[in-house]
Amino acid sequence: MPYPQFSLKAADKKRLVKDRLVRFTVRAGGVSVLGALILIFVYLIWVALPLFSSADIKMSSVHPRVSGAAQPPIQLAVDDYGQYVFMLDHLGKMTFWSTQKTESSPLWQQQLGFVPQQSAVVGHWFAALGSGKQLVIGRPQFSHRLRAGETIFVPDFEPLTLPSSLRADIPDHVQQLTFAVSAQAVTLAFTTQNDMVTVLSFARDSSDSAQVRVFHFPEKVAADALLFSPDGQTLYIREGGHLVIALRNGHTYSVREVVDLTRGDAQRTIAQIILLPGGDSLLVRDQQGVVTQWFDVIRDQKRQFMPVRAFNTGDQTSLIMTDVYHQGFFSFHHDGQVRNYQATNHKLVLSQKVFKQSPDGVALSDNEKYLVAYQQGHINLARVDLGYPEISFSALWQKIWYENYPEPDYVWQSTSASDSFEPKFSLVPIAFGTIKAAFYAMIFAVPMAILAAIYTAYFMSARMRRKVKPTIELMEALPTVIIGFLAGLWLAPILERHLVAAVVMIILLPLSTIVFGLIWHFSPERWRRTVQRGWHAALLVPVLAGVMVLMLPVGFHLETWLFDGDIRVFLAQYGIDFNQRNALVVGIAMGFAVIPTIFTIAEDAIFSVPKHLSDGSLALGATTWQTLTHVVLLTASPGIFSAIMMGLGRAVGETMIVLMATGNTPIMDWNIFEGMRTLAATIAVELPEAEVGSSQYRLLFLGALLLFVFTFLVNALAEWIRLRLREKYRAL
Repeated sequence: MPYPQFSLKAADKKRLVKDRLVRFTVRAGGVSVLGALILIFVYLIWVALPLFSSADIKMSSVHPRVSGAAQPPIQLAVDDYGQYVFMLDHLGKMTFWSTQKTESSPLWQQQLGFVPQQSAVVGHWFAALGSGKQLVIGRPQFSHRLRAGETIFVPDFEPLTLPSSLRADIPDHVQQLTFAVSAQAVTLAFTTQNDMVTVLSFARDSSDSAQVRVFHFPEKVAADALLFSPDGQTLYIREGGHLVIALRNGHTYSVREVVDLTRGDAQRTIAQIILLPGGDSLLVRDQQGVVTQWFDVIRDQKRQFMPVRAFNTGDQTSLIMTDVYHQGFFSFHHDGQVRNYQATNHKLVLSQKVFKQSPDGVALSDNEKYLVAYQQGHINLARVDLGYPEISFSALWQKIWYENYPEPDYVWQSTSASDSFEPKFSLVPIAFGTIKAAFYAMIFAVPMAILAAIYTAYFMSARMRRKVKPTIELMEALPTVIIGFLAGLWLAPILERHLVAAVVMIILLPLSTIVFGLIWHFSPERWRRTVQRGWHAALLVPVLAGVMVLMLPVGFHLETWLFDGDIRVFLAQYGIDFNQRNALVVGIAMGFAVIPTIFTIAEDAIFSVPKHLSDGSLALGATTWQTLTHVVLLTASPGIFSAIMMGLGRAVGETMIVLMATGNTPIMDWNIFEGMRTLAATIAVELPEAEVGSSQYRLLFLGALLLFVFTFLVNALAEWIRLRLREKYRAL
């Protein structure tokens, strides 16, 4: 009998090609996903890593001799590109020098017209006073102009217009002077041989005939140093080891307090005092090389000038100089060592030997990139890279004592309208806010989602399950910005008006469910038979809705009866603040966003438990609840745990809901009626406005890296526990 001759060889080849193509596609997709995750991780590290790079200072150039005088110059200044240096010598000659050329003659020079007897320097401004009471206040100008398509450097000097009557008001025999130039006024202070202190002030943009206001301190002060705050409102007078703090009141000054800078140590000799940028902190250097930071602290409801932190720079320190806009300072040592300290977080930023010996005068460019030093008639230019001195482990994760704060604290405040503002970059408040938001959301979502999954998968009828499960899963598609919008503008005001009713509902709704279940259980059999098995939830919905409707008006009466009509005032008496957009609103709103994730995964895990396990348990005499708790839930526990971890990851990374439903206040308080600020919300709000490459910009990427790592660790832990649970209960 002949057999039919046919073969599947061609089909087998096609199937083989298709299988290999599909296998390659799946493998390529998986590798691409892993590669994308690794690239994201590497990119976040790449952007955030420079925050912790070391600082550096390198000598750039040494200009030939520019002066044969033995005395150091009164003032030095350098432009932001390190190309030009301004110098005012002790003879009153102003010169501009190029660091790119080696000529021994200056680019520009001009005489003040007199020899300064007393002088002071504040930033780029200087004041020079002659023996005949000639006074000049001015600053150098590093200007550039375009000429025939070429940028030309145009050096200039900008003097202030001084009233003609000012010369007559300057006291005789001036020993020291200081000044402050603000946007509105110019203030000068003088000390004389007879220990008198005189303060003169006039409008900055005044005419030649402007009025000069004169104030004489009523008591004699043997001043060793004078300092004005940048606005001229505070005058610091050092008298030996004591500091007199005088505050401006109209056109007069009154002594607020006298501080002992030596703190009772008779062996301590004060060598130098300078103000940090902003003028709120005073640095005091003694002969032993200890630099102490002082600023106002509120104690007993009044301001007190107190020492906050100290830096041991060494007894070889010759002088210190503050940064331009960082809250830090440079120390220069006799052996040529240069150090930089960040004052706020008590950090040694750099320490390098730059010069052969201590310079006679130093200045820093406005962008803090160039340091110019005068040493034995030569101009030395060094390029400075401080990195990110305000960032350190202590600044990010420990309490820091900031200016104008009563005590050390965790603070996140990246921007302010004040030019003297110091950014505060503690990650603790926003990390705490992230945990707080996720905690309250999970408290609301986990019980509701898990119990709903158990009922839907195990008790609900198949017909009702086909309607309920897709409906809850559709909630996953609802944009979180809509949920946040409704939570912030609709739910928050409702909870504020009905706070008592809302709190009572949280307790009463579960109790009413239990009570209704007991009533239904003990109701007549003929009533219970009217409802098909698995449809009991349909009866519970109107009951819960009725309880909610009844509680809204009852809440006002409870508030009047228990809390004298206003629960917020009652809570405030016990130190519990209430904000309209708070953790309660976030917990409810984010809970609704998280519920579909937890519900879907947990319901699938419970519903996927093999039917023969529950049937076998029931056949052996176990009750429905015993079967559920000892068989079904144990078998589905890996999936339920995974659902909770997925929900936690979603809650931690949620952005729009916490952004719109909280006050975005970076505070550390578990109070459910207070707001918070999360890492994700901070990134969303501040990243579009952060300067690329700045500390804030890179720190936001560090926050994203922390979220990425946290999510990875949570998922890894969840997978490990899931595998352990599956291994433990696989015998079922």
